[in-house]
Amino acid sequence: MDYETVSPEDFGASLTGVGLNILVRDVPAEVAFLEAVFDMQGHRVTRDFAIMTYHGQVMQLHADPTYSTNPLLGLLPEAGARGAGAEFRLYQTDPDEAAKRATAHGAHILQAPTDKPHGLRETYILCDNGYAWVASRPL
Repeated sequence: MDYETVSPEDFGASLTGVGLNILVRDVPAEVAFLEAVFDMQGHRVTRDFAIMTYHGQVMQLHADPTYSTNPLLGLLPEAGARGAGAEFRLYQTDPDEAAKRATAHGAHILQAPTDKPHGLRETYILCDNGYAWVASRPL
């Protein structure tokens, strides 16, 4: 599928399985962060929406105003972190490299790359929206 030209109707109809849609204050800024730190690819990037791809997986970013009639909008804080409890795991990203890129991008490293007893090396990185992005690789 060509994510740059697919119609919204065809894109929506193509979605299967589990979907990830993240509400953000600034879509282009979040796309830049995800591309710089995790090598994701942004498609159809506008101030309101973007399709993101990561190792064959698809997710969406939406700006807050696009959710004007969605029941979630009233739950978002006006300021501060909004991602408490959300953890997005990226199993094909080197945690050491991601931490270096995140630091260069000005992101907050919540946990430096660490070998974990469950067989992964992980780093926790917070984006400006307060979501925890966890870069992981097997030990």
